[in-house]
Amino acid sequence: MRGRRDAFQLWSLVALLGATLLLPIWLTVQGAFTNDAGHFSLTSIAGVLSDPYLQQGLRSSLGIALGTTLLAIVLAVPLAVLAARAQFPGKKLFGAIVLVPMILPPFVGAIGFRHLLDRGGALDALCASLGLPSYDFFGDGGLGGIILVEALHLYPIIYLNVLAALANVDPALDEAARGVGVPAWKRFARVTLPLSRPGLFAGATLVFVWSFTELGTPLMFEYRAVTPVQIFDGLKAVQTSREPFALTVVMLTMSVVIYVFGKTLFGRPLPASAVKASIRGEDVTLRSWRGWGATALFTIVTAAAVLPHIGVILASIGVAGSWHESIIPAQFTGRYFGDAMGHQLTVGAMRNSIGLSLAAVTVDIVLGVFIARVLVRGKAFGRPLLDGLSMLPLAVPGLVMAFGFVALSLAWPFGGLMPSWLAAILPSGLADSLRQAPLASVGTIMGAEPNPFPFLAIAYAVRRLPYVVRAASAGLEQTPEALEEAAAMTGASRWFTMRRVVAPLVAANLIAGGMLAFAFSMLEVSDSLILAQREPDFPVTKAIYSLHERLGDGDSIASALGVWAMALLAATLIGASLIMGKRLGAVFRG
Repeated sequence: MRGRRDAFQLWSLVALLGATLLLPIWLTVQGAFTNDAGHFSLTSIAGVLSDPYLQQGLRSSLGIALGTTLLAIVLAVPLAVLAARAQFPGKKLFGAIVLVPMILPPFVGAIGFRHLLDRGGALDALCASLGLPSYDFFGDGGLGGIILVEALHLYPIIYLNVLAALANVDPALDEAARGVGVPAWKRFARVTLPLSRPGLFAGATLVFVWSFTELGTPLMFEYRAVTPVQIFDGLKAVQTSREPFALTVVMLTMSVVIYVFGKTLFGRPLPASAVKASIRGEDVTLRSWRGWGATALFTIVTAAAVLPHIGVILASIGVAGSWHESIIPAQFTGRYFGDAMGHQLTVGAMRNSIGLSLAAVTVDIVLGVFIARVLVRGKAFGRPLLDGLSMLPLAVPGLVMAFGFVALSLAWPFGGLMPSWLAAILPSGLADSLRQAPLASVGTIMGAEPNPFPFLAIAYAVRRLPYVVRAASAGLEQTPEALEEAAAMTGASRWFTMRRVVAPLVAANLIAGGMLAFAFSMLEVSDSLILAQREPDFPVTKAIYSLHERLGDGDSIASALGVWAMALLAATLIGASLIMGKRLGAVFRG
């Protein structure tokens, strides 16, 4: 009996995730491979691959992804090796603030970076005052600035993955190499780096796909010859052209190929002999200049990573127009923080984001508990499928998911006509009554009177579900199953056991996962930029982008709103870290 209940629960969850995750992707793929008559066609795909402008966008996206990944590796790997193998002054402090770069969406950090690095910005003024030549980070149209901003935001992902990989490696291997006199640099190249390969390429693959499909940062740098922005611009024609569907599918295909290639070729697990610790490793204490050199390296990288944050803060307190050809703003004010909370656009955006994020977190917590229990406690066939579906949002680009919901909103039952195969199997009267978009009033994205909120709430929930599932699974793995069995022996129902036994056992983990899901939903970029088309429907991130585009004090108000968002995410990460401790890093690992 229990087996049948477990199987029913598992396949119900699989069906639900399939409808909200796989169906939007399938509709996007279907739109790319059909013509206006609804027949299979490769015309749209061929058109994308032969268009010089779209080819340039793909090359630019790959260049950004490659540059971001390589720079993030250069920043992250030395830090991870030092953190895993050495003791030096300030190690605990730097381990605690490693996630600081992630408390600001890179597209918001782009505002601060432009003030710092653009022509006439802070760096330009500093170089002029010192008699040094300046470097124009945006002379190539912004590619250098985009790569720098994204690498400084994403390197903690590689750091956490490499650190976790090194923690599982047998330290006897490094000790053996040291014992025969192998120099430190050679041990790093021939022992440490190869042993960290699974974590390195797991993190690097995530960073590559993330930066390849990043929409917000190129938009803020006004760099439009890149695939994500070309898809964003193509939304205007999505109801009359197949090109946006085809371009999205090409980007998705390249992302999947890159992800699978990285996982299968470079992400294979190490042999058991390499990960079975035969001795207890002891960190090397770096003394004198070596210790302070390690501290200096962490300090320099961390300082560079918070430059966008500093730039946004200065932009938010500098009088509009006063930060040009000067190292810091010439005049300061605090009024933009009040304006950010009282502006007509931002008040509505905050209300929208809070409501949508709360709805998403509620759904994630309920689903997360059930999914985690099936994965950790269940015995039913199909658990790997459910696990893969629940983690798939970490691998599927947010831009693809957002466009998928656009495709879903245009398909029956939200738009268009009922599929002929479904009309053929339904009673004629029922088919006639449901033929024309029966749920059009429930949610729409395109059109004169859109209602994107149902799609936004579902998109937020799907995107952040992995955080709650991982947090709940970690909690269940540390709690005894005997308590649930005791409740069942007393005749308690499955729902009663979930509500009164399971949920309290993992409450702390659910709170931590829910906090992360709420904060990252509040700052979701791709879904917000694509699904919200009218100002009354804007979430916070779309409001920041809209304000940034306005003349006058719009950039300053956008920066102030970004500081409020940064404070929210910082408080959330601190709270989640206090609850989950070292397990928090697992949320951001590949």
